[in-house]
Amino acid sequence: MEVHPLSLRQRWFYRIWQFITALTATIHLEERVLLVRVLSDPQLLLFERMPRFAQRHSLDVYHALVRAGYTDSHLLQAALLHDCGKVDEEGRTIPLIYHGLIVVLQRYAPNLYERAARHGRGLFYPFALHASHERRSVAYAQAVCSPPEVVQILRDYAERRPTPFAEALRVADDAN
Repeated sequence: MEVHPLSLRQRWFYRIWQFITALTATIHLEERVLLVRVLSDPQLLLFERMPRFAQRHSLDVYHALVRAGYTDSHLLQAALLHDCGKVDEEGRTIPLIYHGLIVVLQRYAPNLYERAARHGRGLFYPFALHASHERRSVAYAQAVCSPPEVVQILRDYAERRPTPFAEALRVADDAN
């Protein structure tokens, strides 16, 4: 899957469009059927805990992988669960407005993002939740007895190991 670089103006328009689509995110009936077919019941509960916009994003990543020709069931399950760690153990999530701020800080002020994530309390809690979500996704997937292959793909993704499936997931995630 090839991704072309966008100009600064195009990136801003894209982020605004992404925010609007997140506000109006919907999951279609055919996709609900797909989720029941692809995920185990405990995995489906992890998916259902995510906010609607995060569910939409995970489905978009899944669909991007399918369009790119991937058929491995473990990779496709990992796509649907890769952001389940953006919900903490108490069910708290990252408010949508923070997602835009996180993206901007990661890109233009990474040191500030890291400081906010390290502080991690009060208004900074969403930064800490975001910074640790990939490891939490691995732990959650493992806790619900996901196949070891799914857990390994999520672990490789979280640890930035350049395995074929982790890289495919990263490209699809970055494109969505």
